[in-house]
Amino acid sequence: MRLFTAIDIGALDGLVAAEGELEQTGARLKMVEPEIIHCTLKFLGEVEEHLIPAITEAMQRAVANVGPFTTTVRGMGVFPSPDYIKVIWVGLEGGPVSVIAQNLEEDLQGCGFTKEKRPFTPHATLARVKGAQGKDRLREVVQRHRDTVFGEVSVDSICLKKSELRPQGPVYTTLHTIPL
Repeated sequence: MRLFTAIDIGALDGLVAAEGELEQTGARLKMVEPEIIHCTLKFLGEVEEHLIPAITEAMQRAVANVGPFTTTVRGMGVFPSPDYIKVIWVGLEGGPVSVIAQNLEEDLQGCGFTKEKRPFTPHATLARVKGAQGKDRLREVVQRHRDTVFGEVSVDSICLKKSELRPQGPVYTTLHTIPL
């Protein structure tokens, strides 16, 4: 099964409004449904079911010294670059999000998962761009929101999620929740 670890963000009013602005650009976008917006801590890929206990143990160790916290959803950006936009994201500031991700990264190597090549950047994907149409207007919206505060999220757990890719969009199922 296809798995990842995450912090749920959800449908903040500011993110719903931002998604509306993005949709009005006329660009070909695949929007993330507001209720499933999340910050991926570690994408695991295809995983054998027998590894799930080791993954959840690594998750517990990753947050062993972390209590509940608040993070601010702030700023909009793109991957990989403004000249070639494939993903539109919002950033997360404050709280130990990067510490949790780093703890997971290190611990999960012991379960056979490879280390990420790029450094972790706390973010949540809002949309995937499916073509060049409307990219100038997209860049304008992203630029306008590069410092916008979209809201705050109270984080009291991390989750192990299963992802099923379907034509109408991904379906995420939470398999385990690890409280902070």
